[in-house]
Amino acid sequence: MEFNNLGNTNLKVSKLCLGTLSMGPLQGKLNIEDGTRLICTALDYGINFFDTAELYQTYPYLKSAITLSGRTPLIISTKSYAYDEETAKRSLDKALTEMQTDYIDIFSLHEQEGRETLRGHIKALEYFYKMKEKGIIKAIGLSTHHVAAVLAGAQSSLIDVIHPIINFKGLGIQDGTLLEMEAALKTAYEAGKGIYAMKILGGGNLINRSDECFDYILNFKYFHSAAVGMRTIDEIKVNTLKFQRHPIPEVLKHRVSDTKRKLLIDFWCELCGECIEHCSHKALQITEGKVVIDKSKCVLCGYCGSWCPQFCIKIV
Repeated sequence: MEFNNLGNTNLKVSKLCLGTLSMGPLQGKLNIEDGTRLICTALDYGINFFDTAELYQTYPYLKSAITLSGRTPLIISTKSYAYDEETAKRSLDKALTEMQTDYIDIFSLHEQEGRETLRGHIKALEYFYKMKEKGIIKAIGLSTHHVAAVLAGAQSSLIDVIHPIINFKGLGIQDGTLLEMEAALKTAYEAGKGIYAMKILGGGNLINRSDECFDYILNFKYFHSAAVGMRTIDEIKVNTLKFQRHPIPEVLKHRVSDTKRKLLIDFWCELCGECIEHCSHKALQITEGKVVIDKSKCVLCGYCGSWCPQFCIKIV
């Protein structure tokens, strides 16, 4: 596995990061034993970087892995919606307690939109900075689907790490084009910010074009690591091989491609109806205040996800 210094931080991370959302209660619903086995297998395959969030409810998996492997081998990045000192302290204490660790490698503000959003969260950032000075946090970051937030993070002295959405289709970018996101990431990268990408498979919507997805990100110069959600050991094997640009045995490739998947509508859906209007298979409808999927019609093409303005449709 290739390792990179995460910008100007002192963190040396694997180029492939394991995103834990896909194993947790919101998606894969793995039990603690299976989730722990997944994390420990990732460590065995050279992955030392793990992405989580307060929202994901995956701290117990990481706690269990730390118990087995020790704290040092894992670099953990988490995030929350903290907006002032009180909520920042609560989020940090929750992470430290639930993972039973003395420090967090990266603590980020979740889903930032731009300069004004960062300004609105300045008290949380200032608290995190105090904790960074004490060594309880190693680096401070932000996650975003917005070009404007990448540029704001690039200019902020408080932000060390940026966790942006990027994929070869530009799927999920909320306020600009793929070219604009690439340019913003170049600016942030050259400013010394650590860049670890998210949603390189478009939240699963581009899973049928995974080779193109991986080729794109591996040929993109301005990132240090990319988080990929994985919930099986076979997916870890395939993805580590892809990141090392090694051939993948056909039997392994087929096992991963044959994994049963489903369409997931996240809870923040605003019922705009764009997905329903653009589903050529008529597999979606609004029933009792939520989008309902007709599994007999859904072919998991992922096209509906490209029309969702809130990026709340995923294939898992």
